Amino acid sequence: MLFYMTQVDNTLFALLRAALGIEEFKMKPIADEWRQLYDAATRQSLLGVCFAEATRQPVPMDVALPWASEVEAIRGLNALLNSEAARLTRLFAEAGFQTAILKGQANARLYPDKLLRQPGDIDIWVEGGYQRVVDFCLKAFPGDLDVDRYDYHIQLPADENGVVVEVHYQPASGNFNPFTNRRLQQWLGTEIGILTPVEEGFNVPTCRFALVMQLAHIQRHFLEEGIGIRQIVDYYWLLNNASADDRKTVGGLLKSFGLQRMAGALMWVLQEVLHLDKLLMLCPPDSKWGERVLQDVMDGGNFGWFAERAGFHSWKRVSKTKFRHLQLLPFNCWEVVCLELHYVKQVARTIPERIKYRTFSLSDLKR
Repeated sequence: MLFYMTQVDNTLFALLRAALGIEEFKMKPIADEWRQLYDAATRQSLLGVCFAEATRQPVPMDVALPWASEVEAIRGLNALLNSEAARLTRLFAEAGFQTAILKGQANARLYPDKLLRQPGDIDIWVEGGYQRVVDFCLKAFPGDLDVDRYDYHIQLPADENGVVVEVHYQPASGNFNPFTNRRLQQWLGTEIGILTPVEEGFNVPTCRFALVMQLAHIQRHFLEEGIGIRQIVDYYWLLNNASADDRKTVGGLLKSFGLQRMAGALMWVLQEVLHLDKLLMLCPPDSKWGERVLQDVMDGGNFGWFAERAGFHSWKRVSKTKFRHLQLLPFNCWEVVCLELHYVKQVARTIPERIKYRTFSLSDLKR
């Protein structure tokens, strides 16, 4: 399957590269094309990042005004999340827990403008293991905690500002395949012990840790529901900030962790979208699966929220998802098989809720 790049896709990628300082933006979109670019950037959660270049272009007022408004909200939310991440770091430290901020706010620090990356929730790793972390959270945070034993995290009740925090008692959700996941979690558990305090007031793990953990995170989301360009831009900055030794070390671990094909596909996407230098790659690019990943990214938007299957209900969405998994068997056979076994366990575990709400789909239970 060849990825078909539309004119909007091509222009969005060019605008993104210019916003990130990779190359000059030479295109001249007309008014209607700017509206399409705004919609495309919205789908990919790139409004903040792309705005850095859009301000230098003749964007029509009916697009520029809501875009500017969105960007101010993004800046404010980033500042709020950074402040909350620092507060949580202090709170856990006072109780004797070592912590690290993962993904979002840690990644935002690597961008040319640290406040323009469109944020989501706060992911914080807390040392101590499941029982110690859960016991502390029950005492420290009033309200109902959502403890997810399958993804190794606790979701705290949203605060008055709507900030969502996931407390991870393991450094990553990892793989579905138990054999590769065991090796992955052991390595991540050792590597996360090396932390760096940053000026935002929290700790971050090493680039080596972030490259491995976020690659596994990308693979997991690609197989389950989808990823967006935002995650790809994050990885671009991780690669640019990693040392040659970091990249060599991670490249040598890919096969052991079951991430080699995902890495090859991602390197191709990074080369295609952001013109990543081959010297910064973890492994040779894989055009076959890279095209499949990029097609999914552009069709589904951020985390697959805009994919056609996401609009279906219950049985139809489930059947579409299972058919997609069958298509992805050659991509990573054992990971897909273990994903399906994981799904069966979840179905069995939620039978009482399924009967109560008269639904079959796990997604319907989360809504």
